[in-house]
Formats: sequence, C-alpha cells, structure tokens
Amino acid sequence: MAQSVIFACNMNSVRSPMAAALLRRSAGDRVKVDSAGVYEGGLDPFVEIVMGELGVSMTDHEPKMLSGADLTKFGVVVALTPEAAIEARRLAPDGTIEFWDIENPSDERGGREAVLDAYRRARDDLAGRLRDRFPELD
Repeated sequence: MAQSVIFACNMNSVRSPMAAALLRRSAGDRVKVDSAGVYEGGLDPFVEIVMGELGVSMTDHEPKMLSGADLTKFGVVVALTPEAAIEARRLAPDGTIEFWDIENPSDERGGREAVLDAYRRARDDLAGRLRDRFPELD
C-alpha cells in the first residue's frame, strides 16, 4: 500500500480533487493524500454538489499546481489526464506514475441534470478505481 498518493489533472478543479477527497474518506490518516493540476484552476461548483451527495465536503480544497508539489514525497502519482501524466513524468522521471483515463465531465453539453450525471459518472468511476487500486481501504 502506498503511504502517500497525489492525484493530478489539468486544472485541479474536477477530477483530481474528487479523487483525493474520496481516498481521504476511505483512508483517513493512514495515507497522505493530495491533488494538483498542470495549471491552477478553481474548484468546480458541480464537484461540490456531487461530492456533497456522498457527504464529502470540498470546502478545504485549495487548487494548486503540479509544478509546486514535490512529487518525490509521494509513493504514487496518479495522473488523470494525458497532460498531467506528461507533466508528472517531466517533474518526477523516476517516480511511480499511473495513468487513469477518466472522462472529463466538464465536457458534457446539455441541461443541468445531464451535466450533474456526467460529474456523478466521473465520481463513481474514480471511486471504483480507488477500490480496485487500494482494496485494503475498503
């Protein structure tokens, strides 16, 4: 089991903060968890809604850039976008970097319910991958 995990996506506003919050909920203090983006964004309000449905608060999330994180302090870097995988390999060429191809829910076009459903799918996809990758935390 990795003692520390950082999740990376493009803006640190949707997928990586969701993944980090889900792992924190399961792991508690057993694992150091963080998230970052290739670029700094702001937390997406739809993330707050779909994570709130699970009772997970996102109020403590502060978006940050991958370039400002010391990736050598993490046992595993999970890149959730191709751009984040490239940046993580550049910043930590000897690190353990995994790539999880997670659909970007912010690409969804349609009404509010269609968009929320896309965010729920991404959240649930992340939760399933976390259960598979860290079964000891279930």
